[in-house]
Amino acid sequence: MKKYLFFSLLIPFISLKSQSVYAPLNSDYYNLIDRLDIKGYSGNIATSVKPFLRKDIASLSDALSKDSLIRFSRVDKQNLHYLQNDNWEWSTEKDSGNSKKPLWGEIYRKRNAFYAINNKDFLLQINPVASFSYGRDNSQTTYLNTRGFELRGMVDERIGFYTFLTDNQAAFPQYVDTRIAATGVIPGEGFWKSFKTNGYDFYTANGYVDFKITKHISTQFGQDKNFIGDGYRSLMLSDNSSNYLFWKIDTKIGKLEYLNIFAEMTADPSGSPGGTPGDVFYPRKYMALHYLNLKLTKKFSIGLFESVTFGNTDSLHNRGFDLNYLNPVIFYNAVENGLGAPDKDHIGINWKWNFLQHFSLYGTVLLDEFNISQLRAGTGWWGNKQAGQLGLKYIDIFGISNLDLQLEADIVPPYTYSTYSFSKTTNYSYYANYSNYGQALADPNGANFYEYIGILRYQPFYRFSFTGKLLYTIIGLDPPSGNPPQNWGSNIMLSNTTRVQDYGNYITQGVRTTILYFSFTTSYQLTHNMFIDLTAIIRQESSQLTSYGSSDNIVSVAFRWNIAQRLQDF
Repeated sequence: MKKYLFFSLLIPFISLKSQSVYAPLNSDYYNLIDRLDIKGYSGNIATSVKPFLRKDIASLSDALSKDSLIRFSRVDKQNLHYLQNDNWEWSTEKDSGNSKKPLWGEIYRKRNAFYAINNKDFLLQINPVASFSYGRDNSQTTYLNTRGFELRGMVDERIGFYTFLTDNQAAFPQYVDTRIAATGVIPGEGFWKSFKTNGYDFYTANGYVDFKITKHISTQFGQDKNFIGDGYRSLMLSDNSSNYLFWKIDTKIGKLEYLNIFAEMTADPSGSPGGTPGDVFYPRKYMALHYLNLKLTKKFSIGLFESVTFGNTDSLHNRGFDLNYLNPVIFYNAVENGLGAPDKDHIGINWKWNFLQHFSLYGTVLLDEFNISQLRAGTGWWGNKQAGQLGLKYIDIFGISNLDLQLEADIVPPYTYSTYSFSKTTNYSYYANYSNYGQALADPNGANFYEYIGILRYQPFYRFSFTGKLLYTIIGLDPPSGNPPQNWGSNIMLSNTTRVQDYGNYITQGVRTTILYFSFTTSYQLTHNMFIDLTAIIRQESSQLTSYGSSDNIVSVAFRWNIAQRLQDF
């Protein structure tokens, strides 16, 4: 790991081209760009590789705002103007981002920046970050108190940089508390401490530098998240887990984009699932990933994916990052076999077809293990693990501007993403499974489930938006008692050598549990990137075992400033 980081630090000195930072992952923000893509306008953006460069967002919004032949709704035009203001450093529009009435001549000279410096050698934007919410879950109080800052900029028109840091205190709904008690981690976060009676205290921090190596190759090094796919969920790489250290190389040539990610992650943050993180050095694990996206036509694109996760096998075998996986153009399975290594590799295919300027059909097939003879025999062999996703986006439903629908189905067999333990003294396997900091790197449900998602978005006016979300999940969980734990395949942290049976396996085996999640959010944008949210959530969990049943009825009000909504929809 240290060796490849050393090489990455040398690259800035040969950088020749200017580079932009990335727009943080935010489903509401990225939906604006998805709409443009479905209408047939994506510019230099491959929507399956997130986050997007701000330079590409500005270039796309500039081109569309100048084209008088394109018919956009009034709200679409205002959204384009919003994207230009939010990425003004790359916009070619005159006076883009300028405020009409700056405070004291220096504060908010740019609409999106509390304070900005902009000259040929140095660009800097500083913003406060805040999120305050209060709500009730049945008889339990929920709250979020987030304060921090965000800064981004560029040096010598060559090196971009970004930093985000917040201090947080929170009390979550009961179903989130249950997840934390079971896993020992806050969803999407890292280290935490108890706060008052039922609260949590934690930091959220990410940052990176990025730069152009050549005209077509850019690179990024830092601590953040990535997302691969066109769905609401990703079966390849999602933003579900906490931030992790990575080096990314992104090559764009015409209709082709080739992505390499080399990452260092946390294998076990708590000693055992359900344990509390402590002031100790957590064991490390690693990931290497390739993703090739090809836009075959203006409306159809296809992506090929492969990843490998690996790490120390035990306390006596301090392996570190295997340099064999640094090869950016090799098939990882061949490397793994050549090393005789017990690493975990995945391959997959992702595709998207936009049609009629209103629809986008997308899908994913992920292969964990595959044995065609066992599949044909229909024996339910545990090792056959092929996950799938199918989704449809429909924008401007029935001709109603800015009324959008997304439907998605995700299917993941038992034992997908898991691996076996290298230690004879534990039932848990952390190093090679597809997780980071005790959290799935793909779908938050782990494995052994069917999940159906419906999302309805409506933006009748520029400042107002409404989002209704319905998730229906059927998952097979493990019984709450048992030593060793009875492993039916949903918990990817368990070693798959503890599986209950070799044959006769099926999706949702174990304790069949149904989760119905419904949320409705009304958001009002007070000024640029400052929001008021009103949210209602109903979550019902029913199971074969009465001890697994739960009911949450949540209402909350939130104030957000330069930060996305904290979503806990699982």
